[in-house]
Amino acid sequence: MGLFLDLLRLWPPVRATYRWVKRVARLLENKRKQPAKQVRRGLSALLSKIRQAADRARDPPVAEQLRWFVKVTKSYWSGLFHCYISADIPRTNYDLEYLFGSHRYHERRASGRKQASPGLVVQGSVRVVASLATRLRPEEGLKLRTGYVDDWQRLRADLDKRRESRRKQRRFRRDPASYLSQLEERCLSPSLPT
Repeated sequence: MGLFLDLLRLWPPVRATYRWVKRVARLLENKRKQPAKQVRRGLSALLSKIRQAADRARDPPVAEQLRWFVKVTKSYWSGLFHCYISADIPRTNYDLEYLFGSHRYHERRASGRKQASPGLVVQGSVRVVASLATRLRPEEGLKLRTGYVDDWQRLRADLDKRRESRRKQRRFRRDPASYLSQLEERCLSPSLPT
């Protein structure tokens, strides 16, 4: 019975805090299809109200939780509003998980593998975007934007660096003594010809 009374005492602060969370969720749901700037302004105003409520809160744990909520929300600020600019960007984590799961499913079907390929870890940023683009807009085909080739070459160089790093790790794991001796030999050899 004592535990139940303790829980009843905790309920009003939890309910008050949860009301703020629900208001933020309603705002981010954006049923009125407002542009990203208006959603950003609305959330900024709501977060300052939450900050003020935290300053006025009589219960220290409630004030702490409200401040923490504002801090965490601000940490996501830079990437929070892209989904309101472009309809192609998944709005929730569920949509994003569905996107990745769908890609894994199609890749397994196409390759005959039981699991996703290890290359997805290294080249995921390219593969997932390419598969999403072709599924969302198949009629566009391969219309390349200006400067695409330069971006592609930079991305390719980045992927090659990652692949080389993984290759070195694999070489070290397979034969650490030989790998270290080659590394030592390179360090001890003069860099300039004599």
